Amino acid sequence: MSAPSSNPWPHGLRFAFGTLTVLPVKVTRWDRDAARGGMLCAPLAGLVVGAVAAGLGLLLLALGSGPLLAAVATAAVPAALTRGLHLDGLADTADGLGSGKPAEDALRIMKQSDIGPFGVITLVFVLLAQVAALAQAYGESWARGAVAAVVSATAARLVLTLAARRGVPAARPEGLGAAVAGVVPVRGAAIVAVAVTLAAAGAGAFFGPYDIVRTALAVVVAVGVAELLLRHCTRRFGGVTGDVFGGLAETAATTALVVLSLGG
Repeated sequence: MSAPSSNPWPHGLRFAFGTLTVLPVKVTRWDRDAARGGMLCAPLAGLVVGAVAAGLGLLLLALGSGPLLAAVATAAVPAALTRGLHLDGLADTADGLGSGKPAEDALRIMKQSDIGPFGVITLVFVLLAQVAALAQAYGESWARGAVAAVVSATAARLVLTLAARRGVPAARPEGLGAAVAGVVPVRGAAIVAVAVTLAAAGAGAFFGPYDIVRTALAVVVAVGVAELLLRHCTRRFGGVTGDVFGGLAETAATTALVVLSLGG
């Protein structure tokens, strides 16, 4: 294994794809340097997930399916490529927040294997919103559907970069949340956020000036909503957990899709 002082970036890419996707990428280092590189590269993992999701949606459209079926398939791909961990994290976070219990008890509820009523309700409405927004995008054009899939998946991983910034504590001493909490410099997180927003604006430019603003705004609003959830979870639980990271990703993806569906 490489020494922690060696170049962390190749290991960071492995960390990002090995922990945030089911792609056959072996994580060779688990130290803080590798985690930092991995969380800075998280949007790249989202870009790949979004591209695969868009590819399946476009394939179904080419085979003659309607926008709704393409939207369902597109929404299913990120779940499959993460083993459903982000959706599970969203459900567990909703159960923890909805319990109204002190932090220690709420964290215990989140760690249980079953999903409670708050989690089920949240999953249903989030997935319905994602499918509805994607179906509208595919209904407008195949290109809009593809861009929506890629932008939402990338924004979902961008908020993980931001949530792993310095100053955000871990709620538990163990788990993925503890492994990545506070590893990303604030300046580095800001640079990645600007880069993703500009890239989204560039994708929107293919459709016209209005879509430059709308696509960039989708990322900005997704980050803003996720930040509100992050701060609430930090107050309630004392920090972040792996479940909170999953909840942030799904919240951002859904928010981005909703923004992209407005004003068309």
